[in-house]
Amino acid sequence: MKTIQHWIDGSPTQGSTSDTQPVFNPATGAEQARVVLGGTADVDTAVAAAAKAFETWSESSLSQRTQVMFNFRQLLVEHEEELGRIISAEHGKTVDDARGEITRGREVVEYVCGLGDVLKGSFSDQVSRGIDVHNFRQPLGVVAGITPFNFPAMVPLWMHPVAIATGNTFILKPSERDPSAANFVADLYKKAGLPDGVFNVVHGGKDAVDAILTHPGIEAVSFVGSTPIAKYVHEQATSHGKRVQALGGAKNHAVVLPDADLEFAANHITAGAYGSAGERCMAVSVAVAVGDAADALAEILERKAREVKVGPGDKPGVEMGPLVTKAAQERVENAVGTAATQGATVVVDGRGLKIDGHEEGFFTGPSLLDHVTAEMDAYKEELFGPVLAIVRADSLDEAIDLINANPYGNGTALFTASGEAARRFQRNIKVGMIGINVPVPVPMSYYSFGGWKDSLIGDNPIHGPEGIRFYTRPKVVTTRWPQQSQQVAAGFNFPTSS
Repeated sequence: MKTIQHWIDGSPTQGSTSDTQPVFNPATGAEQARVVLGGTADVDTAVAAAAKAFETWSESSLSQRTQVMFNFRQLLVEHEEELGRIISAEHGKTVDDARGEITRGREVVEYVCGLGDVLKGSFSDQVSRGIDVHNFRQPLGVVAGITPFNFPAMVPLWMHPVAIATGNTFILKPSERDPSAANFVADLYKKAGLPDGVFNVVHGGKDAVDAILTHPGIEAVSFVGSTPIAKYVHEQATSHGKRVQALGGAKNHAVVLPDADLEFAANHITAGAYGSAGERCMAVSVAVAVGDAADALAEILERKAREVKVGPGDKPGVEMGPLVTKAAQERVENAVGTAATQGATVVVDGRGLKIDGHEEGFFTGPSLLDHVTAEMDAYKEELFGPVLAIVRADSLDEAIDLINANPYGNGTALFTASGEAARRFQRNIKVGMIGINVPVPVPMSYYSFGGWKDSLIGDNPIHGPEGIRFYTRPKVVTTRWPQQSQQVAAGFNFPTSS
């Protein structure tokens, strides 16, 4: 049985404990590896290695750091297929979907390859007689990322390239459900020329998380996961003096107006709802059908849900793989049953799906619920599975009020042919990321990713310009260079007053 170890100071290590946890193949239900579970001692070791590496890495030239990122980016391209299959085997998503998440993560690497322009400071000449002012940004030190199972490559890639390129050293605590991608990426960094200790991986559960949140040698923590855990991470880390990025859960709505191309809208909503088996914080989980669009949209969504090809992620032509664990499968299927008892119409029932040759896999098919109301659990809870709920509204304003009343504010979309409606929607909606005829509005790497309300705890979005600011701190320098022969009397007023 393969054992997945930590990666500390440039090489795999067993760590301080013999505790392990199984890693399953979701398509077969079989245990395929075991991952070591680290704790305080392993975090201590990683911090010590990262702190030592920071002494030299923080003093490296910008050219040296971006050259490593150029090399790393090329290795991600060359090994995309291999890494995609590693992700598919442990997460369950299709290989094509896994390649897609690698691409979106690689875009952040490409962004920081041009870091020289982003990190440029400013200079003000002669703010007072003989006095100039300039500013620049410096890295924080040792920083850490705690990442979820649903994007084992992409979400960490939203963090560590930005942190490392700006001169920090990094400790990653990936999900113990699909840990192999983190070690594979660590090896690519080493091949790219990154010095040992700059990027480290500590596997584990809550013990490892708590050790990161409270460690005095870690300056900042980035987290993506559920809202309750995001709140816990934010509270614990900030109380121990750390900067925190904490991105939480979501309940993403796609509003469809009667003037929309319903076939187009339904096609994209289906992909947004069932892609990656719905295990995405940006998944479309609610379709808000407005007015006369409702019956026709429900009919098309039913047809498209039944057409989704479900199977093992490495089989060509498959569009949706299994859920990540047996517990996740049971939770999603129980949620469909609860929706039915609460009055929702189960239009398409994905429960009990069996795939030939993979009968023990964690499969559930797409489920489509109609006549869902805001009081039902299927609407209120983040199901994190292939379940799409249809809520009916009489007007766009009613749809906006529905979304604004929801505690989450991660992403939303509007399908319409009306520019006026789109403008009204994007101005009035209380959501951080908006798509107009785009179902999953994940911004490009040179913008920042982050929602509103319970989808972002604190005020620090991830990657893009906000990511650069998060992993650096500013300095402002006021300088005077008087002539040696000239004596300048000291004053007790601000320099700008003279």
